[in-house]
Amino acid sequence: MNKKSNKKIDNKKQKQKNKKDTSKTNINNSKPKVIRINTDYESKNFINAKKLRLNLIISVLIFVLLIGRIGFLQFVQGSYLKELAYKQQTINQIISPKRGNIYDSTGKALAISAQVDTITINPSKISKENDDSATKALKEKVAKGLSDIFSLDYNETLEKVNSTSQVETIAKKVEQDKVDELKQWMEDSDISVGINIDEDSKRYYPYDTVASAVIGFCGNDNQGLSGIEYKWDSVLTGTPGKIVSSKGSDQQEIPNAEETYISAENGSDLTLALDLNIQTIVEKYLKQAVEENDCRRGRKCYSNGSRNR
Repeated sequence: MNKKSNKKIDNKKQKQKNKKDTSKTNINNSKPKVIRINTDYESKNFINAKKLRLNLIISVLIFVLLIGRIGFLQFVQGSYLKELAYKQQTINQIISPKRGNIYDSTGKALAISAQVDTITINPSKISKENDDSATKALKEKVAKGLSDIFSLDYNETLEKVNSTSQVETIAKKVEQDKVDELKQWMEDSDISVGINIDEDSKRYYPYDTVASAVIGFCGNDNQGLSGIEYKWDSVLTGTPGKIVSSKGSDQQEIPNAEETYISAENGSDLTLALDLNIQTIVEKYLKQAVEENDCRRGRKCYSNGSRNR
């Protein structure tokens, strides 16, 4: 009996031992096989440190350049660009001031400014919408009318009418009769836009050449060129005014946009110590003496009390 029981125990132990050996074998078989590779291998899943450093340096340089450019535009060219933008976005119509008069000691006017007009056009407004042939015919008609009224060359006038400029000047210092003729022609031709009649002034000397060397004269733009007119030009000229309006990207005036009106300040008058009556008499006899004595020129000097003139 004891022998049978001992035999069963030994068989059981043998089975357990066989199971342990089998499990160890399975564990050893389940271990992954490691293969050694002698060549270098770089994984694409990692960022190369050198490339990262290079990209960072390039990004910093670009950022610094952008900041420098912005600073240059803001602080160095800021005022210039601001002025350029203002010119591109606004239309300035200059209002000429009236030049001051010059009087003699008795109050007689030696130089005066009378109102005249300057004729300008806006070429872009002389057109027929969506009709090139009608626009061409209208421009030719306007050029013909302006050249006939103001005795101008037709081709030169047509070139101004076809210009891409915002404003072109046709005639300066135009007398009232010519202005009236232009207004009548515009009414007959049914033209109401594109032709402007701007107020201006013209210099007149009522006594012609009397004291002309002293008084001097002005140019076409009312700027003194000699004599008192030149010496006291800043006092006589005054300050121009202007009308400022806005224009769009197409360089056309924006309708119903707000306008800024700056009135002109007329020039100051001057009163000279010169007496026109005495000056006229002296010049008359001086001219006579020069002719009688066959002189090239003469000089005059007269006295009024204690003051020589």
